[in-house]
Amino acid sequence: MAHRLQIRLLTWDVKDTLLRLRHPVGEEYASKARAHGLEVEAASLGQAFRQAYRAQSLSFPNYGLSQGLTSRRWWVDVVLQTFYLAGVRDAQAVTPIADQLYEDFSKPFTWQVLEGAEATLRECRKRGLRLAVVSNFDRRLEDILMGLGLREYFDFVLTSEASGWPKPDPRIFREALRLAQVEPAVAAHIGDSYPCDYKGARAVGMHSFLVVGPEPLDAAIKDSVSQECLLPSLSHLLPALDHLEGF
Repeated sequence: MAHRLQIRLLTWDVKDTLLRLRHPVGEEYASKARAHGLEVEAASLGQAFRQAYRAQSLSFPNYGLSQGLTSRRWWVDVVLQTFYLAGVRDAQAVTPIADQLYEDFSKPFTWQVLEGAEATLRECRKRGLRLAVVSNFDRRLEDILMGLGLREYFDFVLTSEASGWPKPDPRIFREALRLAQVEPAVAAHIGDSYPCDYKGARAVGMHSFLVVGPEPLDAAIKDSVSQECLLPSLSHLLPALDHLEGF
């Protein structure tokens, strides 16, 4: 009789897999600006944020830790640049807004747990699976998960800031495997990013599931990921695990 695969460890992405922001970034930034006497359109701030975030990530990967930055400084700079691109040139006026945003984004009220996330984590625990976080997040993640009641489900939380390696760098996945003391063949990762989550985990020999939204999937991704590894929602995870394990 063939030996059945048994998954022992599930590692999880967090943002847009388990949690999402309650309001779009542009709305959050505009609201805080308004509270400080600045009127800036949310749409302009949202567009400017995407541009500023991309540029900052390219110039200073993983919060610029190897270049002498802290994650807080990194985020404050993103906010300053966002407002600058949206037409606010007074950095002195924006600095207190940036500080407030950094604090607010560390609080649970800024985030919401995605539908089915907690129920899925609970069921995974009932099955005896070990759970851990592998996320390109900063030091605020532990408090966010604690405040939302999810931290208790995880054996450990491994962020790119703590490890020094952002996904899809294989070293962050290998560190998770080392901490859990399991081989990649009995571990699986769940996330919403094809390059960072799905491909990153597969590159070290882990199994992987890609969480996909209602939008049509890019044809290249669809051709690269087997149907059994696509999760239209987190409620599809346990049946997908059963399929993987041959039940």
